[in-house]
Amino acid sequence: MIEFLITTEVQKLLYQLNILLEQELRCQPKASGLRLIETAHDNGFRMTARLRDFEVKDLLSLTQFFGFKTETFSLAVNFLDRFLSKMKVQPKHLGCVGLSCFYLAVKATEEERNIPLATDLIRISQYRFTVSDMMRMEKILLEKLYWKAKTTTAFQFLQLYHLLIHENLSCERRKHLNFERLEAQLKACHCRIMFSKTKPSVLALSILALEIEEQKMLELKEVIECLQIQSKTNSRDLTFWKELVFTCLKEYSSNKCLKPNVQKLKWIVSGCTARQLKLSYYRITHLPTIPETGL
Repeated sequence: MIEFLITTEVQKLLYQLNILLEQELRCQPKASGLRLIETAHDNGFRMTARLRDFEVKDLLSLTQFFGFKTETFSLAVNFLDRFLSKMKVQPKHLGCVGLSCFYLAVKATEEERNIPLATDLIRISQYRFTVSDMMRMEKILLEKLYWKAKTTTAFQFLQLYHLLIHENLSCERRKHLNFERLEAQLKACHCRIMFSKTKPSVLALSILALEIEEQKMLELKEVIECLQIQSKTNSRDLTFWKELVFTCLKEYSSNKCLKPNVQKLKWIVSGCTARQLKLSYYRITHLPTIPETGL
């Protein structure tokens, strides 16, 4: 075992990690349900991977528009994928399902003073359903999620892994492993349904391992191997998902990829709505550009 495992702070973090690892299998979407979505034909009546990915990008736009945390977005995506993998959702209802998942995540993670009114959220999202429709959908969601608005997400693993690795770095080297950049990469991966098929711990570790290779932080190779053992992730799985993450980030960085669009939310906020919204609602955090890099 490597040295960072014996420090008091790391022992606390490892305890938290073990709790998340015990919970993550209970918080994953149904694999069979995700496969059905991936193989479905786009005939206007069935949920498809393309529709799901578009909806997640809309949720990311809302996250950026309101300045909400990555934790909120990651939780909303978890809610959405778990629900879609269990229930047959028609495309015409996807907007209500997605926004309801988003609102549940916001209320679970954000400070109360930053939570928008449901009416404002619907108007800014430019949907035609009512607050009553969204409240009914929230109840259905909670029933299917067993009334648990807190769950284990890839963001939580990414945060813990990052903290554990920081314990093994000098102050000078810590700045080379930027957490905001890792968050941006996770957001990009969440916009692809295929990453919902792996465990959150594996996705987070794949993003981190790829970034460490990119930054040429060779001294952390042992740390990644240790985290692999701690998380019970074999090398084959890590390599497989790391390659998929690399491909995703490469495509996301290209001009061909459709990025989340905050502009389409801005135009609707004017007049009466603008006066009603809190100033904090305009804290727009743009997703950083992820440069194309090699493994």
